[in-house]
Amino acid sequence: IHHSDRGIQYCSSEYQAALAAYGMTPSMTDGYDCYQNAQAERVNGILKQEFLLSRCRTMKELGVLIKESIEIYNQLRPHLSLGMKTPNEVHEKASWEYQLA
Repeated sequence: IHHSDRGIQYCSSEYQAALAAYGMTPSMTDGYDCYQNAQAERVNGILKQEFLLSRCRTMKELGVLIKESIEIYNQLRPHLSLGMKTPNEVHEKASWEYQLA
């Protein structure tokens, strides 16, 4: 997946054709909402700065590392903004409370 804003260079048919040639799926913000892009950049920044600290030799190796990183981020890493709970803990509690309502 290749995420970008809606810059004219990313929307061009040439750029989109290059993504397709490499088997990449384009992902763009919709409606010029700058906050959507900020969320994607935050996630990419966390992956690069906290998890993907060494260069992968293959795409398969990279895929495994990304999957492990997402699992750690969601299941093991407490978040200050979530009251030092993991995203999974917060999601499970919200789902449980929704079922009770």
